Amino acid sequence: MEPATLTTDRLLMRAVGPNDTDAVYEAAQDPAIQRWTTIPSPYLREHAHSFTEQLVPDGWKNGSMFTWGLFLPEGEELVGMLGLTMRSMSEAEIGFWGTKEHRGHGYVTEAVLAASRWAFVDLSIDRVEWRAEVGNRPSRAVAERAGFALEGTLRSAIVHQGVRRDCWVGSLLPSDLALPSTAPYLPARNQPA
Repeated sequence: MEPATLTTDRLLMRAVGPNDTDAVYEAAQDPAIQRWTTIPSPYLREHAHSFTEQLVPDGWKNGSMFTWGLFLPEGEELVGMLGLTMRSMSEAEIGFWGTKEHRGHGYVTEAVLAASRWAFVDLSIDRVEWRAEVGNRPSRAVAERAGFALEGTLRSAIVHQGVRRDCWVGSLLPSDLALPSTAPYLPARNQPA
């Protein structure tokens, strides 16, 4: 698949490439990004190079992962990164980070909604799942503002820097954005004992 470019009221969302390597490298030096995401730590230039020149283009090409750089349209300053990783034909997991200088402005929430809408409409998926290590309150705040239903805590469900950790999990469904699903959804009902 060719990379999709999305626009929101305030953002240009596009695949990153070789010209973005330095911006990705600089942003990823933020200790908070290294602490809460699965990027390598320490984050070296070769990691940024591999990300922008191999991982992102290969993910789009083979349909396994769709990654956008989040840019301010004027001057294309990097404000964050967002990826959708396909877990099955009908489900993707979303991951994201915002640059230190641009946190707290709602950019990542805006991008999460745009990418989720795109996935529901263009990929015909029926569930976007969000996971974050327990304690990652900024990520949880983004998920909550985007309308994700928090579903609980999964024990030992993620590995970060070689250590298994508990994570929060939530989901966004097409119906949460007033979009149709490809399959009917029958929520669980309370059954008499």
